[in-house]
Amino acid sequence: MSVAASLKTYLPFMRRYARALTGSQDRGDAYIRAVLETLVADPTTMPQGMDPRAALYRMLSTLWSSSRVGGQVDDRPPAWEASADLHLSSLPPAARQAFVLISVEGFDVADTASILDTDEDHVRTLLDSAARDIAAQVSTDVLIIEDEPMIALELEQIVEQLGHAVSATTRTHAEAITAYDDHRPGLVLADIQLADGSSGIDAVNDMLGRASDAPPIIFITAYPERLLTGDRPEPTFLITKPFSPEMIKAIVSQALFFRGAAEAVA
Repeated sequence: MSVAASLKTYLPFMRRYARALTGSQDRGDAYIRAVLETLVADPTTMPQGMDPRAALYRMLSTLWSSSRVGGQVDDRPPAWEASADLHLSSLPPAARQAFVLISVEGFDVADTASILDTDEDHVRTLLDSAARDIAAQVSTDVLIIEDEPMIALELEQIVEQLGHAVSATTRTHAEAITAYDDHRPGLVLADIQLADGSSGIDAVNDMLGRASDAPPIIFITAYPERLLTGDRPEPTFLITKPFSPEMIKAIVSQALFFRGAAEAVA
């Protein structure tokens, strides 16, 4: 696969990874632009002898680990991003990368070791470290907006295993808004298509307009490419169906790490 074809295929998911590392669409996309600029200047900088997807992630991971992109070192980030940095301070960068690469991006231990330029034993050590730090994060109440009962039940079980409490499970736009007003959850998991034919995006946007201290939002969809377009604004946290429990745990943990102001989604 050519470099151009690889980028077209994997760019939306690289952007998801970059945002998971930085907690910011702007900062994540700044790293993506830096990778693209490097490849345009010299396509041979793409690591050779690797799967193209792993090679692109290796470029991005190396850049994120070695340099600051999207602002000078002494720039002051927005208040919520500063708060996110504090939440992430307990999770070392390499452990964060390993956890997201495996649990969110779906790489195995061998590929993750190649991306991070280390060995498999070290990756397992990083994962153990990440799991301990994630378990130490403060628990919260979770609102689930999902019209499929079995999926809703699975989501409820997973977030409760993480130590969170499910404040309500809803199937429609109206139910979601009522539950949000009644419980003011600390995290929202929202499907895109709801039982009444409405959009989970619309429900979330209504929620965000009702409070200045909106919780983190995680969208769930079978068609992530429809949201990961590069247009603004778009969700920072996204779960693709079908999902694994590990993916849910990883995204929930990342969302709470980066807890702060949320934006409406077009």
